[in-house]
Amino acid sequence: MTSTDTTGQDTPRYVRLSIELIAEITDEGALKAAALQQVAEDAYLDDEERAQSVDAIEVDPSGSLAHFIDPVALLGDVPGVELASATWESVKTDFDPEGDEWDEYAVEESAE
Repeated sequence: MTSTDTTGQDTPRYVRLSIELIAEITDEGALKAAALQQVAEDAYLDDEERAQSVDAIEVDPSGSLAHFIDPVALLGDVPGVELASATWESVKTDFDPEGDEWDEYAVEESAE
């Protein structure tokens, strides 16, 4: 069976995509201001959600960044695909671009 074979024409096939991004915040004030503006202009947030969003932005810049993640935009123009579900979070992390644990191309050596 190849990836183009299906078990039935009307049977949806679900795929879980895992994406990890590391973003460097270079101007926390600009990010915070932009996130607050985005929350203020978001027509889909009710008052409670808006207040929670503002609180998250005030506490942590990673909360600001989360307001700019749009999974619909990632898949919006892909033909034959509909977004079924999406969750995401942004958290602070230690990052050392020279560290081995951050080398996405490194291949683990097998123990002999």
